[in-house]
Amino acid sequence: MSDTVETVARTSPAAVIVAIDGPSGTGKSSTSKAVAAALGLSYLDTGAQYRAITWWMLGNGVDVDDPAAVATAAAKPVIVSGTDPAAPTITVDGVDASGPIRTQEVTAGVSAVSAVPEVRTIITELQRSIAASAEKGIVVEGRDIGTTVLPDADLKIFLTASPEARAARRSGELKGVDAATTREALIKRDTADSNRKASPLAKAADAVEVDTTELTLPQVIECVVTLVEEKRAAK
Repeated sequence: MSDTVETVARTSPAAVIVAIDGPSGTGKSSTSKAVAAALGLSYLDTGAQYRAITWWMLGNGVDVDDPAAVATAAAKPVIVSGTDPAAPTITVDGVDASGPIRTQEVTAGVSAVSAVPEVRTIITELQRSIAASAEKGIVVEGRDIGTTVLPDADLKIFLTASPEARAARRSGELKGVDAATTREALIKRDTADSNRKASPLAKAADAVEVDTTELTLPQVIECVVTLVEEKRAAK
C-alpha cells in the first residue's frame, strides 16, 4: 500500500500558482477559466471581487467617487469567491452577485473604488488567502497579480491585444454598446488603472507576454496550457 501511495505522489502533477494579468478585452477570463479547467486547477477572478465591493458600495449609498467614504466602508461587506472554473461564483453578504456586478453602473465605478488603498489591502489579503488554500494549484487573473498580489507565483503571464481587438471583443459581450464607445471606455480605464498609486496595472518583469490580437481563443488557451505544463514539469 505504501509503495502505491509513493508512486502516486511522485507522478501527480505539481501544484502551481499561475498569475494572469492584462487589461480588459485581452481574453483573461475566458483563457484563465479554460486553462484551470483543462489542468484541474482552481480559478479566481479578482476583478469580480472589486466589482462586488463596488456593487455593495453603490447599493449602500456610498459615494464611490469619495475615497474617504469608500475607505471607511471597505471592511463592511463579506465577499466570498467560488473557485470552480466550470462554475465560478461570487457572493456579497450571502447574496449571489454574479449578475449585478456586470452592470454598466458597476463598470463605471469600479476603477475609482479599486484605486482606494484600503480596498486594495482588504481584497489583496483575501486573494492571497484563497491562493494559499488551493491544494492542487490555482489560476488567478487580474491586473496586479504578478506584481503585487502574488509576486512569487510560479508562472506569470501578461495578456495584451490591440485596442481595436479588445473593443470588438468587449462590445460583443455588452449588448447594445458599439465598439467605438467600448474602445473609449477601455482606454479610459486603462489610463486610470495604470496610473493609480495603489498597485497599478503593470507587467511583471518576469512575466511572459502573450499578444492575443491575431490569435483565436483556443490558440491562446493552448499557448498558456503549454506554458503551465512546462512550469509544472520543471518543479
